[in-house]
Amino acid sequence: MESRSRTEYSLLNIIAGVGGYIINTILGFICRMVFVKCLAADYLGVNGLFTNILSMLSLAELGIGGAIVYALYKPLAENNEKKTASLVKVYGTAYKVIGITIGVVGTLLMPFLDVIITEQPNISESIYILYLLNLFNTVITYFYSYRSSLLIAAQQNYIVVGINYIVTILQSIFQMIVLVVTHNYMAYILIQTIGTVIYNLTVSRVAVMRFPCIADKNVEPLPKNEKQSLFKDIRDLTFYKVSGLLVNSTDNILITFFQGLATTGIASNYTLLVNTLNSLLGQVFNSLTASIGNHNATKSEDSKFEMFNFMNLMNFWIFGWAALGIVFCSSDLVRLCFGEEYVLPLKIPLVMALNFYTVGMMNAIWTYKHTLGLFRYGRFLQIITGILNIIFSVVLGKSLGLFGILFATFIARACTNLWYDPYAVYVHGFSKSPMLYLVKYIQYLVVLGITAGGCYIVLTPIHMPIFAQVIVKILLCSLICNIVFYIIFRKTPEFQKLKEIVKNVLSIVFRRK
Repeated sequence: MESRSRTEYSLLNIIAGVGGYIINTILGFICRMVFVKCLAADYLGVNGLFTNILSMLSLAELGIGGAIVYALYKPLAENNEKKTASLVKVYGTAYKVIGITIGVVGTLLMPFLDVIITEQPNISESIYILYLLNLFNTVITYFYSYRSSLLIAAQQNYIVVGINYIVTILQSIFQMIVLVVTHNYMAYILIQTIGTVIYNLTVSRVAVMRFPCIADKNVEPLPKNEKQSLFKDIRDLTFYKVSGLLVNSTDNILITFFQGLATTGIASNYTLLVNTLNSLLGQVFNSLTASIGNHNATKSEDSKFEMFNFMNLMNFWIFGWAALGIVFCSSDLVRLCFGEEYVLPLKIPLVMALNFYTVGMMNAIWTYKHTLGLFRYGRFLQIITGILNIIFSVVLGKSLGLFGILFATFIARACTNLWYDPYAVYVHGFSKSPMLYLVKYIQYLVVLGITAGGCYIVLTPIHMPIFAQVIVKILLCSLICNIVFYIIFRKTPEFQKLKEIVKNVLSIVFRRK
């Protein structure tokens, strides 16, 4: 198999991830607009609700994926096919059991749908059949995803995302045609199911072609001591999984309970925009994770810390820019795409931007926490995050509605992992004072505040036809953010590192040409 450098793998992963995601996102927005025009608002609520419920069910994954990917970094770097095959076998067996478990538990939860959905939704299909189709889409993935994780650990995520986006783009086109012609939500979901099956079968086949060792029927079992170490990592990651689900997958359930499916559907348009941005930017960090893991396994402590500081600046740059875009541009974009009736008060995109920024700023921390194998630090604190989120959401949801539920998520994170995870990485990963991170974080907040002030002064007076207004505001917001960030950071070591990496990437691109 052809060998590439970390920079080449990172470049391929970023190009495939970001490029494919942009195309897929454009089609996704068009598909969403068709969805809104062809179906009632309650269908949006059903979509969001089922997504959250099935995300909760994926708790059964118990962190196995993260532990196995981390365990694969070393054998893949050493071309140890026997160890690679052994780990993948453990992973595959575990995931098939998990898939069956989710299917059974998910089916048993069906009678409780009436408890969550307090008012009969305005849909013609059976809520239970729609739920079963969504459940099948979740379950089938567990029978194949362990092989896609092997490609990701091998720094070949560009293959996985490439296949995903090809299938998803074709799927979106067929879904739009079906919605326009039939206005049938059931057909929409069936097409999604077919796409899920095709994607998983294709990725599984490619993984076997690139790593034939995993198809060997006589794979050696892992030694007992290595199994014990692996299960410890899985145990520690379980707490992160539980916390993440309690924090990220309960909002739509609580919004539905307190405000109804229609509010969930209206809010989901903003959530779609925020999640789209988050996923797009996440493509960059996901594309770098395997290369960072390889870098950490081979480089000095100083080199690791230098790379982290660079990633942290890039983290602020892209998530700070995007957060201000959410505040100043999202409502105009919703008005353009979905209509005036779907626009929410400014406080909603503001609190969404707050959650988006604070989580986004943790990307570099979490990347290093996982690639350095620091799973055990803060594992119990993560459970507290999830519990606090539910408590605060219930309390604030009753008094403040949608805003209270969203703001509760920020409060829960601020009380726990927003401060502890940086502490764990600096102390246990870099052997440095966490105050270094705090000082840098405050500096970034000041810069973001200055930039937000500039955006407010320039963008607030703008009133044009809605299409032109969206374009102008996005361009001006981007221009202001990047000019301010460049002026302030251009002489920092982190920015110099960026220039060095850009030169390296350009040399690779032109050399290959």
